[in-house]
Amino acid sequence: MSYRYTVGRALALLLTVSVLFGAWGGGLAPTRAEEEEEQQQQPAPQTAPQQTPTPAPKATPSKQDDAEAIDEDDVLRVETDLTNVLFTAVDKNKRFITSLKREDVRIFEDGVQQEVFAFQRETDRALSLAILIDTSASQERTLPEEKSAARGFIDTVIRPSKDEVAILSFTGETTLELGLTGSIQRVRRAIEGVEFTPPSGYIGGGIVVPGTPPISGDNQSRAGSTAIWDSVWVTTREVLSETSDKTRRAIILLTDGVDTSSRLKLAEAVESALKTDTIIYAIGIGDSFSFDGVDEGSVRKIAERTGGRAYFPRDESDLRVAFGQIQDELRSQYLVAYSSSNKAKDGSFRQLKIDIANPELRKQNLRLTYRQGYFAQAATTTAKPKTRQ
Repeated sequence: MSYRYTVGRALALLLTVSVLFGAWGGGLAPTRAEEEEEQQQQPAPQTAPQQTPTPAPKATPSKQDDAEAIDEDDVLRVETDLTNVLFTAVDKNKRFITSLKREDVRIFEDGVQQEVFAFQRETDRALSLAILIDTSASQERTLPEEKSAARGFIDTVIRPSKDEVAILSFTGETTLELGLTGSIQRVRRAIEGVEFTPPSGYIGGGIVVPGTPPISGDNQSRAGSTAIWDSVWVTTREVLSETSDKTRRAIILLTDGVDTSSRLKLAEAVESALKTDTIIYAIGIGDSFSFDGVDEGSVRKIAERTGGRAYFPRDESDLRVAFGQIQDELRSQYLVAYSSSNKAKDGSFRQLKIDIANPELRKQNLRLTYRQGYFAQAATTTAKPKTRQ
């Protein structure tokens, strides 16, 4: 059975899937971890396996979620009217500022100052995370360190009863190693199962012998390419988009930033992240922590345009520091909410700017990190009933 899911298939089937299944739609193939569990728990099937892929199971909602569901109508009404923006503030020593007040900041949309409706610190919101790992040839010798650091991050950040994580790997196509779950043990096993995928003709040490036919057909041919933007698009649309709007969605992307085969562009990956309210934290890392093959510009763009940060570790210690800083940022954010003065429902991109209004704080040259904009809601058209003549 194939575990591969290509963005080409996603682009071709997205509309059909959304009509047939409504929400998840079965776009991604069953995960490796799920199939292993099924094989262990069930006897050999007597009939042919089903043709429709089974979507990854989601974490069981807690009692707190059930209680919150009582006010679902009110939540939807408020969220429809308001634009919510998360941001962090750090000083010149890279320390997070946790004492800002509503009157200390201003927010602008397309250059027009907006009236702040709500302002609060966000330290305990549930997390919906996806760890997206590049397994192409450039990651061969750093992959063990990446996996170790990711496991440490999961152990310290994830609260099983509240947070959920998915694990994905990619080369020229994306593999869902594990769907969203709150089980730390399952996440650790999935991370451990991520492996370097050698391309056709690869003989080790970054050397590829040209003209060597692939051993395993199309899959190994794709292993020789890297489709970062396609993978980000798939992760936001097929994994994170259907999570609760009450969670904080984020992708931790480990890659060298060199995209060789995406059908989509970086801008389209950013747009997908913005439309699904997903922050991307990008860790730019090459083989043996070399910066020779790291596209720092692309890594910075995908992170900063979505409200995240880019990190460029030089060794294993730096890599663990990067994960630690991501952990701190996820628990040190502010939420500012406002009702846009532009009431047009035209689906247009609205540029955001947040700055410090307090004169004393402005002297500290605080660095604010937030998404650079969002897409307004598009007007929905409703067919009018015909009248008899």
